Amino acid sequence: MRTPLYRTIIRYIKVAPFPHATALTLLFVATTLYIEAHFILNNGVSVYGAVLFVLSALFGWGVILCQADAFSRFREFKRIKAIFSRRGFTPRILKLLSTSRCQRDAALLAAKETGHRHLAATYFKKLGYRWYHVIPDAISRNPMNFFSSNFLRTTFLPRKDTLQQ
Repeated sequence: MRTPLYRTIIRYIKVAPFPHATALTLLFVATTLYIEAHFILNNGVSVYGAVLFVLSALFGWGVILCQADAFSRFREFKRIKAIFSRRGFTPRILKLLSTSRCQRDAALLAAKETGHRHLAATYFKKLGYRWYHVIPDAISRNPMNFFSSNFLRTTFLPRKDTLQQ
């Protein structure tokens, strides 16, 4: 039996609350900058309006990236839930997902839906992660890792071989 659409949408939002909140914030900023650029360009100040228009486009691109991240977390959630349903609670899987708050949120929701929430939360707490650990570990160690191909691949393209590392 298929899951109703409204439940899937709610899960999609719950799996990645930070990317969704960031996307909404960026959407507000991009829209505001676009409207301001439109008014300024109509009043004849072309350089300032063009700068605001470019900024609004960059913030709009940020919205797309946030939603790509949220979609990746949703796919990861479905995969983790299937693993927990098939094999039961496996800390080895959680170890690979512990480096990012978004991945931990997806893993915790998958554990909750399979009845292992307490075990997963205890495992992450034992690793030293708390609610305020938002920035991924790789970015905390070296902010330039954000531009590395390995970080971008594991963030936006989670695959089975990513879990087997």
